[in-house]
Amino acid sequence: MKRFFKLLFVFCLFASTTIGQELEKEAPAGFDQIQAAIPHGKIDSIQYNSKTVGSTRKSLVYTPPGYSKKVKYPVLYLLHGIGGDEKEWLKGGHPEVILDNLYAEGKLEPMIVVMPNGRAMKDDRATGNIMAPEKVEAFATFEKDLLNDLIPFIEKKYPVLTDRENRAIAGLSMGGGQSLNFGLGNLDKFAWVGGFSSAPNTKAPEVLVPDPAKAKELLKVLWISCGDEDGLLSFSKRTHDYLIKEEVPHIYYLESGGHDFKVWKNGLYMFSQLLFKPVDQSKFNKYSPLGTPAATNIRNSKYPQIYPDHRAKFRIKAPDSEKIQLDLGRKYDMVKGEDGVWEVMTDSLSEGFHYYSMIIDGVAVVDPSSEAFYGMGRYASGIEVPFKGDGYYQLKNVPHGEVRRVRYFSTALRSWRQFFIYTPPGYDANTAETYPTLYIYHGGGEDEAGWARQGKTDLILDNLIAEGKAKKMLVVMADGNMPASAFIDNGLKQFERELKESLIPYVEKNYRVKSNASDRALAGLSMGGIQTLYAGVNNTDLFSYLGVFSSGWIASRQTEIADAQYAYMKENASKINQNLKSFWIAMGGKQDIAYENCQIMMKKFDEIGVDYTYSEYPGGHTWPVWRNNLYNFAQEIF
Repeated sequence: MKRFFKLLFVFCLFASTTIGQELEKEAPAGFDQIQAAIPHGKIDSIQYNSKTVGSTRKSLVYTPPGYSKKVKYPVLYLLHGIGGDEKEWLKGGHPEVILDNLYAEGKLEPMIVVMPNGRAMKDDRATGNIMAPEKVEAFATFEKDLLNDLIPFIEKKYPVLTDRENRAIAGLSMGGGQSLNFGLGNLDKFAWVGGFSSAPNTKAPEVLVPDPAKAKELLKVLWISCGDEDGLLSFSKRTHDYLIKEEVPHIYYLESGGHDFKVWKNGLYMFSQLLFKPVDQSKFNKYSPLGTPAATNIRNSKYPQIYPDHRAKFRIKAPDSEKIQLDLGRKYDMVKGEDGVWEVMTDSLSEGFHYYSMIIDGVAVVDPSSEAFYGMGRYASGIEVPFKGDGYYQLKNVPHGEVRRVRYFSTALRSWRQFFIYTPPGYDANTAETYPTLYIYHGGGEDEAGWARQGKTDLILDNLIAEGKAKKMLVVMADGNMPASAFIDNGLKQFERELKESLIPYVEKNYRVKSNASDRALAGLSMGGIQTLYAGVNNTDLFSYLGVFSSGWIASRQTEIADAQYAYMKENASKINQNLKSFWIAMGGKQDIAYENCQIMMKKFDEIGVDYTYSEYPGGHTWPVWRNNLYNFAQEIF
């Protein structure tokens, strides 16, 4: 019996430890309600002389339960919004109640909280036109008042710790912008910085954090939170995006709500618990109760959502369905709620673009909340997962080209076809200029829209051209699907004829392009890579650049075709090497389904004596890899 109770005790201890380690993501019900039976802190009103403003100014100060002048405390400076003053937090948020309750639960380090008037001007009342230029400017002036007048006063009047590790700043709306501006702008003064629903006064992130390495070294916690229906969310997100890019640890916290105290009180509840104690930065990406709607969602759709740790939550309303799975390569069982909404959270997803489907009672369908893309031989949904290195295909303030859809009659195939064509910035204005051309092909189960949509060709080229890393060029994104399979000899011959006899002549007749081999490149991914091998190697008098992405002759299916090409290459190796300025072969690492075929092919090239350049970008047989391939190949050509 004693052994039983001992085991029970150990189990209970383990269970309580496990429960204690669960991450609290939102304030519980009643967190902001007065509890009579617990110790309470005290709110004082103080006045200090401001040399910055030239007047005596007011502030509220919260001292914690059990406050003693014999103990030294850290300090949180808590700032209000544009329509408030030093009493806004007290009236709308009652921080003293929130903090008292946290102290009673043992969740908070004892601290003094200073709630100043952030409008640093002689008449600092929130009256009249609060958006008047001089009143808005006064919020910027408050930085000097805070650093030179208020903080010295607090440190003289109260028993406080005066080092940066024991000083925090946070605020709501305009005060959130001030907190980020002043805190990140004075890392020698503040180690803990929080912005709740930060307003447009927030400086551009490059100005906020000009030295990411320094911020990474000195910041204990950087907290950025906002409601998902707040019209100011974009200001928080742009800061978050920059910090991700620069690898500055921070908590990006989204919750349900707008621009109101429901959000700000929760922000204070969560942020204050992190202050003045050791923190685990590995958990920073796990705090947010909501994710960011994916860029691939249709207009105003909240789901799928992507979380800071790259997990994604999917939802679909289907009250009459029996079973729904999310097919994201791996299948996830979705769980039905009482409202008929099915939901699932994925594991952390890899970078970039992913196809997915909803399998509803055994039928794969597109998600009505997401854009649909032609892939896998049918239309499927797509989700875009942002990552640190995705800047090369982000929409930026640079000159932009255009993607046009063109219909033409293929005399080789005796049918109407279409292609997409990218024309570079200035194409229509500079009518005397001619351009080189890249012909680029999609993979199996896709079509000419692949490079135009999934591939983000226009954004990749726009950014490269703007940075001077690529020549201005036209990019023809054509349909590689032929009447016969692309993997048999007849289908490859059809592709070659269509390219040479119909597509190139049409492009060179209707667009201002240069018609020398040195001004033509041919590239393709997967199936398109095989087509490039076939038509490109056999026609080096037409193309000086070949790009083969995630491809190679399929050893088990294309032996005769490959052997014939190897024989041709062996006989014409010197000609091929002389004609090709770049034979660029790229793979998605060992996870790429074409990896082994490519290795066999390159070994054969080595034996034959054909020159090539090989590149790997990890990611398997996926669009993130092929986007990166285009990004690098485009810098090699012309």
